[in-house]
Amino acid sequence: MQALRYWEYYGLTETFDKLYEQSKTGKKFDRIYDLITSRENILLAFRTIKSNKGSVTPGTDGVTIEDIKRIPQDTLVGLIQKQLANYRPRKVRRVYIPKESGDGERPLGIPCIMDRIIQQAFKQVLEPICEAKFYEHSYGFRPLRSTHHALARVQHLINHAELHYMVNIDIKGFFDNVNHTRLMKQLWNMGIQDRKVLRIISKMIKAPIEGEGIPDKGTPQGGIISPLLSNIVLNDLEVR
Repeated sequence: MQALRYWEYYGLTETFDKLYEQSKTGKKFDRIYDLITSRENILLAFRTIKSNKGSVTPGTDGVTIEDIKRIPQDTLVGLIQKQLANYRPRKVRRVYIPKESGDGERPLGIPCIMDRIIQQAFKQVLEPICEAKFYEHSYGFRPLRSTHHALARVQHLINHAELHYMVNIDIKGFFDNVNHTRLMKQLWNMGIQDRKVLRIISKMIKAPIEGEGIPDKGTPQGGIISPLLSNIVLNDLEVR
């Protein structure tokens, strides 16, 4: 709900709703770069990242959201627009955290704060386009959806469809093994056909990882745009 309030604050609610409706009708989006890099969308991304608890975590450059807050808004917008004109993401900081199952550690990739703001700006525009195409009954990493909605769906299927079996599938190392070429094709098939936007996304997923180099596969856990990209990859599985 907080995200929706921010949309209204920057006058983007109608814009995002229109993207969703156009995507529903099969529109191809080959000119969305200007929207992504608009002042309103960048400031919305900044405000969203600022409200994120993880914004106090520095990337490889040591910068946090507190440093970004000191930059005048118009200057920040200009810096991001200039950076995107010839985008080169900074090195991603590698962090390992224990898995909830207790079975080993999970690798996280923490982008620098400016790259997080940029990823958020892209996510805001791409998400309504993709949401229009996603399977109705998928619930992970999607706006206004949670495990409670998934449980309610399961309960409905038990009570009304009398389905009493389930299949539990865990894709080992999914985030770390996403095929980059296939992902870019899936973005295109989703209707995201602005080549400038696709080039920048390609650079995002190939951002150098500190101590490891440039990845040839995967989209790092810890990246703002990674959950959306993962759902794009999985969408082909869900609609088959």
